[in-house]
Amino acid sequence: MIRTLTIGHDHQVTVGQPLEQIDMEDYIWVWVDFSEPTDRESELLTSYFHFHPLAVEDCMHVLQRPKLDYYEDVQFLVVHALDVDTLDAEEVDLFISSRYLVTYHHHELDEIDQAWERIAQHANERKIWSRGPLAAAYTVIDKLVDNYFPSLFMIEDELAELEGLGRHESVEELMKQVFALRARLLKLRRTIVPMRDLMYRVLNSQHVQGKGEHTAYFTDIYDHLLKLTDMLEADREMTADLRDSYISLNSNRMNSIMKTLTVITTVFMPLTLIVGIYGMNFSYMPELTWKYGYFYILIFMFLLSVAMVVWFMRRGWFK
Repeated sequence: MIRTLTIGHDHQVTVGQPLEQIDMEDYIWVWVDFSEPTDRESELLTSYFHFHPLAVEDCMHVLQRPKLDYYEDVQFLVVHALDVDTLDAEEVDLFISSRYLVTYHHHELDEIDQAWERIAQHANERKIWSRGPLAAAYTVIDKLVDNYFPSLFMIEDELAELEGLGRHESVEELMKQVFALRARLLKLRRTIVPMRDLMYRVLNSQHVQGKGEHTAYFTDIYDHLLKLTDMLEADREMTADLRDSYISLNSNRMNSIMKTLTVITTVFMPLTLIVGIYGMNFSYMPELTWKYGYFYILIFMFLLSVAMVVWFMRRGWFK
């Protein structure tokens, strides 16, 4: 699907005009959005806009890393949207010229729709998004980045809940949840960090046309990405601390179990030796003829066990 939004010289907005009927000279600037385009619609990138073949190729082959390229009078940006359910990145391609903005994405995105509605409603008010395609590109990227926050907030809530479950869940279950959270944080990191690097490059580039009057707005996006990165690293450190704590807890439990089994085994070792000796079938064993030999041996075994337990307690084995 292709949709168009044109800003006339009278700052009036027209939505839905067929692309073939648009003459760029008749408008201040134009936004053309390719949403879930067919192969025939994708060909317009070359036949109508005459974009560089390498840029068109990047649009066709997903998923590209966020980047900024320069092609004559057109800046080509690859940015990433975020699927809230799967945390997978979805590519959004932007072609920015002095007269038009072209957005290209293979899936329908709510963030693009929100930016579209914002531009359509306020472009005639001569605000930042009425000043050119770069301002519209800022609006799109801003919406994409804002959508990163809910996913990270959700993970932080799960982390806080996980800390409170330490005394009620098994260590194995807790470890599974920790590693699942770390995997989701890694997915977010693969999206957020490259986007942060891209915004840094945009801010420091000398080739982005008209960037000067919008620098403060792109700086705001960069600040949001820095905040997201800090939150992300803090959450990764927290999961690492939780992981180490659970591993230590598991080790302590295992040591306690091994200590208990060792004490029991040590107590029964001499008893087993005594039972083994008197369980032999030799004919001439003096003790076998004692009238009360059986009771003597039981009492001796009991006293020996008590003595060993007392000795272990004095040495602090039960602390």
